[in-house]
Amino acid sequence: MTDAITVGLSGRPIRVGLDVGGTKIDAVAVSPDGDILARLRRPTGWGEDAVVVSILDAVDALAFEGGFARSAVESVGVGIPGLVDADTGRVLHAVNLGVESLDLAGLAGRQLGIPVRVENDVKAAALGAAVLRGVDGSMAYLNLGTGVAAGIVVDGTIWRGARGTAGEVGHLSVDPNGRLCGCGQRGCIETFCGGGALARAWNRPGPLPVRDILDAADAGDERAAGLRADLFHGAAAAVRALVLSADVERVIIGGGLTSLGERLYAGIRGALQSGAEASPFMRSLHLDDRIELLPAGSPAAAFGAAVVGATTPSKEIVSHG
Repeated sequence: MTDAITVGLSGRPIRVGLDVGGTKIDAVAVSPDGDILARLRRPTGWGEDAVVVSILDAVDALAFEGGFARSAVESVGVGIPGLVDADTGRVLHAVNLGVESLDLAGLAGRQLGIPVRVENDVKAAALGAAVLRGVDGSMAYLNLGTGVAAGIVVDGTIWRGARGTAGEVGHLSVDPNGRLCGCGQRGCIETFCGGGALARAWNRPGPLPVRDILDAADAGDERAAGLRADLFHGAAAAVRALVLSADVERVIIGGGLTSLGERLYAGIRGALQSGAEASPFMRSLHLDDRIELLPAGSPAAAFGAAVVGATTPSKEIVSHG
């Protein structure tokens, strides 16, 4: 008799990945071959109990959407904002979710009856981007969204650094006289290219403030043109910091601002090119050729969470199988 936990759509185990955000969960079911079998989005609850319930409900809804039994799910990985102890699965200070200290892996794992692993959402997205882009060596994932964060993957493993902050360039100050950042410093990279900081600086109503800024800049608005320059300058500074500090081969850009598409990509490339004009050393690095843009709506974060869920704490191998 075949064990039910190993039976998926193709008679093989299914891995679930959940990207838990402040308002929604992006969930995917992944085959051992790396194929996405089902994907859906659901609202995220507020508070520690509600977050756990939201995760359990998302797994059930994903099984229903994909046409498989929940017993076919072999592992669940969760990418979540905040400080995450990847070894224990405890989440700390996820303020956008109302979470102060939550044993997420333990609580969800006991309810589901299967292993649950938890990782910081940007680090999980870095793993997902590495798989989706077929990166074998070193890469950085730069998340441009409401805030700015990054993660580094080397040979299929998250590089955390001594205290887990390797690659986190959003709060690197590049202008001590710049705008005040939420972290208390001035002129952080996030104040230049974070969607939240740009929206506050623009201070005009609209569902997509950064897109409005680019549209207004294209129409000749001088203030918008200055904010557009800030966006490209800040993102280029993040790319330079990641390459110069870790010498990654590629910087893959993801996050909500990727909905700007070619305008964002061309703008960052242009800022990198202009910034290198006076420096033969910077020109030799060819930074403008080392960036890639994930397509808007990419499942990288949820896919990376599925990779996290299928690995052991000591081995984070990026693999399709």
